[in-house]
Amino acid sequence: MDVTLQNFEDAVIAASATTPVLVDFWADWCGPCKSLGPILEKLETDYAGRFKLVKVNADAEQELCSAFGVRSLPTCMLVVNGKPVDGFMGAVPEGKVREFLDKHVPSEAEAAAEEEEEEALEALAGGDTGAALEKLQHAVATDPANDTARFDYIKLLLQLGHTDDAKVAFAPVIAKTALDRRLDALQRWMNAIDFAATSPDLALTSAGIDAKIAANRRDFEARFDRARLLMAGQRWTDAMDELLEILMRDKAWNGEAARLTYIAILELIEPPKVKVAEGQIPPEDPTVASYRRRLSSVVLS
Repeated sequence: MDVTLQNFEDAVIAASATTPVLVDFWADWCGPCKSLGPILEKLETDYAGRFKLVKVNADAEQELCSAFGVRSLPTCMLVVNGKPVDGFMGAVPEGKVREFLDKHVPSEAEAAAEEEEEEALEALAGGDTGAALEKLQHAVATDPANDTARFDYIKLLLQLGHTDDAKVAFAPVIAKTALDRRLDALQRWMNAIDFAATSPDLALTSAGIDAKIAANRRDFEARFDRARLLMAGQRWTDAMDELLEILMRDKAWNGEAARLTYIAILELIEPPKVKVAEGQIPPEDPTVASYRRRLSSVVLS
């Protein structure tokens, strides 16, 4: 694709928000450019959409050359999320170009998993949870290191009540729980489900908790138990309201268990991130935004 100053914003900056863009600065009189060009075009085909190739005629687009600091031809710059991240100059052999691309471009497995995940989210938006679950399972199997797909997969399993399957899917990343807020959120949700499962009669358990709180509004253990039961039942805002009752009275109770669980719920109810053009801000879910403000207000008071 030929790029000029007029279409550079759309063809490079906006496009690089979703796919790495390789910008090839060339000229008709440049012999090495004629050697490199076919290699780049071949690799764009070989990489099957994992990066996008655009070409800039250096003689006609001096302003773009100046913006990228081009001093010799050919020069290639890789743009990711609207910014140049790496580049090379000269008629580089195909093997070296592959090495360059492989440092920045998603692998075939990563690209396939990302596509599966996007399709899964589309299926979810359309109400087809079965298709979404199948695609997320395949995404995790294709790229086990994709923690975003794994989070969405385990979250959907828990939403559908498949707790045992969720625990199996969670096992490979359990050691990362302390380092990843999303994984910590899943762990806290599973703990809440286990807590609810140990109660032989939830109605009696809930009634007993209510009685304890009525007798002592500062019975934080009872309030936390109520929040966990609500969390297990996916009554998210009710659970956060209960946790706020603890936080308003004792922010540091039990190693900040109330605050950390509240944050976990925010992670769990946060809608999947949608891709937007560079410079745009994804829309914020109103419920998440409201409860974030409430938490900040209590914690900072």
